[in-house]
Amino acid sequence: MSNPAYGKKPAPSKKGKTRSALFWVLLSGIVLFLFWTSFQTALFNGQELQFEKPIFWAAILATLLFFLWIIQYYNTIQFKDERDWLAVGVLLLPLSYILSLISAASHILAMNMIIINCIYAIMFIVGLFVLRDRLGNRIIQNTFMAVAYLIVGFGLLHWFGQGKAAGSIAKWFSNTVLNGTYTDAVMTDSNGLRLTSVFQYANTYAAFLMAFLFATVFFVTTSRKWYSQAFHSFMLVPIIVSLLLTLSRGGLVMLPVVFVLLLLFLKPAKQLLWILYCGIAGVASLIISKPVTEIGLQLNKTFNGSGALKGWGILLGVSTVMGLLGWIIQRFVAPKLELLLNNWSARKNSSLWIPLGSVIIGGLLIFLFIGTGLKNVLPQNISVRLENINFNQHSVLERLTFYKDAMKVLADYPFIGAGGGAWASLYEQYQNNPYTSRQAHNFFLQYLIEVGIVGFVIFMSFILYIFYKYIRGYIKGNDEKRNSHFLYLIIVLSILIHSILDFNMSYVFMGILVFLGLGGMAAVMDNKPWKKWNLKDSTARGAYSGLIGLVAILVLITSIRYVQAADAGMEARRILQVSTSFKEIKAPLDIDLNIRPSHPDSVVLLASLYQSVYKQTGDEGFYNATVNLLNKTLKEEPFNKYMYTQLIESYEIKQEPEQAYEVLVNNAYKFKWDINWSEQIINKGYELGTVALGTGDTEAKNKYFKQATKAFAEVQKGIQHLATLPEGQLQGRPFENTPDMILHTGKMYFMMSQPEQAAEALKLGIQEDLSQTTQQEIVRWYLAALQKQNLSDDALMGKLTQVDPNAKDNVQQLANLQF
Repeated sequence: MSNPAYGKKPAPSKKGKTRSALFWVLLSGIVLFLFWTSFQTALFNGQELQFEKPIFWAAILATLLFFLWIIQYYNTIQFKDERDWLAVGVLLLPLSYILSLISAASHILAMNMIIINCIYAIMFIVGLFVLRDRLGNRIIQNTFMAVAYLIVGFGLLHWFGQGKAAGSIAKWFSNTVLNGTYTDAVMTDSNGLRLTSVFQYANTYAAFLMAFLFATVFFVTTSRKWYSQAFHSFMLVPIIVSLLLTLSRGGLVMLPVVFVLLLLFLKPAKQLLWILYCGIAGVASLIISKPVTEIGLQLNKTFNGSGALKGWGILLGVSTVMGLLGWIIQRFVAPKLELLLNNWSARKNSSLWIPLGSVIIGGLLIFLFIGTGLKNVLPQNISVRLENINFNQHSVLERLTFYKDAMKVLADYPFIGAGGGAWASLYEQYQNNPYTSRQAHNFFLQYLIEVGIVGFVIFMSFILYIFYKYIRGYIKGNDEKRNSHFLYLIIVLSILIHSILDFNMSYVFMGILVFLGLGGMAAVMDNKPWKKWNLKDSTARGAYSGLIGLVAILVLITSIRYVQAADAGMEARRILQVSTSFKEIKAPLDIDLNIRPSHPDSVVLLASLYQSVYKQTGDEGFYNATVNLLNKTLKEEPFNKYMYTQLIESYEIKQEPEQAYEVLVNNAYKFKWDINWSEQIINKGYELGTVALGTGDTEAKNKYFKQATKAFAEVQKGIQHLATLPEGQLQGRPFENTPDMILHTGKMYFMMSQPEQAAEALKLGIQEDLSQTTQQEIVRWYLAALQKQNLSDDALMGKLTQVDPNAKDNVQQLANLQF
């Protein structure tokens, strides 16, 4: 059609772009997927059987969405620009995990991470294309905010003691609801009652809240409808109050960092509005934090309707005022502020000054709330947490230890890493002290040790390239283009920055938000043509679609099988609670292990079943089945302590202590901070060596005694090392000498004709109270060791004589022994 006038373009159609039914099916699927995944404990990858099934269901749903995407966008796949090539680049992330299978510390956990990274790759590719569509982008952004607000409301329902009401709804689509209540939406730890909502972990919930606090402020300042401005302003107070109720110091520390980084992207007028909204909502939240906290603490002890009504009344009342203020500011203040600062905004580097000023103001506020009496306006549990924000407290020192230990792992697995779940499998071998943490509390370091330097360089290159190209596009774009996808930058930056301090990305739901967000950022990045590609569009799209389609089919089939395995494994545990039938319990375990032969939880359970039957019947077949099963699985899971424990127990039941001892000694380096493991080596070494001494096998005696005394020496080194830990750092699990360890070690040195070492070891166990038989024996052998060196301790002999009249004779008899 010709133009109606020269040089004049026709007006765009008011009907807008026509979208296919398949587009709406795909978009609806993404929306439902985001809602569902958030309520499955946010798909926590806890590296245990109970967490697996929802993750594999998420993989199934993601692949189904991917098939819809392939059909819908097949004709748009061209690979003519940089943006399209990111759909190929993201495939390198799961490929790096596949490569790390070569040196995986745990085959099962490594396979789980491959599936998880396939989910991430799918969500990125889908987001990369869907979020280019204006309407699709708007719907997904609204879904992000709706999910966030629902999670906030869900958490507050539990805080005000209404978990049953929330659980009655959530039970229809969540497997985390038990006995009518979502498990641990509010939980107690050493810091008191903490709000966790769907995450069951307060720090990750804090990271989520931080991201959506800034997202909410963004929507307040960019929404054009008055009701949208008011509603998003209304939600600021519940979000900040929830953040305070998490008691997360990491969240409070990282919040100003992310806030300042985001301010750098805004013009001065918007920067002031962000500060204004956060300031007003923050003050309002602090004012009501004390009564809301106290009401919640009381309601979680004893629920009463009037208390819950009072709590909701305070929260909703203040939130309503905040909503009204938000509308007033946007209606009357914001336009004048933007007009007033218009000339300043046009200047170079104008966006730097307010963030720099906010850093100074933020530092002053931190000082006031931590270093002055102003903290007394806060609830006690929150003020105590603020007081403890320093670099010499346990949480910080322990995290630094995790990071150093992670680098030790990397030194042994530098190039392709130790596979998915590497930290959970290996941390006991490399730990500096006996802490318990199956998470490294740093996503980037955990990723580094899983895929090595090669995989980490690929990942960081991918992330940084998207950030770089997005920022370039942001700088070049107008306000409308900048605002269209800025939400995704907020989400991705907030979660990844906070993940420096915690394991947020171990929640697959958080990873989905990040990779969908990265797809959104890439959708509007600075994009240039790719001139090196010579294949026809039809050939390129056919090859790519065929490849990723095949991969998606493999992921789908694998995930379905893994769901069956996880379901069978959990079914065996359910049967175990109500039945003692060997066949009934074994049947689902066989299903699980036929699909995943090295599934640790099911292997351990089946081995225990075999052991029980063997003890009852004496049938050698069950003993052999136990040992063969464990030895076979340990080739795939060589760091699984539970399997080694089961194997040791099997050898002992069969009265093969030598084999049991060999397992203990050969794997001691993997569990060097497990005092029970060391104690077994010492005590069993003493027993085996004593038997060898009785049979005249001097070589065997010396072998067992040397191995046992070496283990004792390692324990002493460990105890000395723990004394050097920084003052604020807790050591973790108990790690100390026991009377039996000391007695047996002293006797072994004595029987190896090393009285000086015997006395040194036995002296560690001497106590004031000699009423216990073991304490008397330690002193008796100690005095005998001294006598062997022509030394004595008359005072100690006198104390021993008080509880043992024949002490001198007994000590003399020991001293006269010759070995």
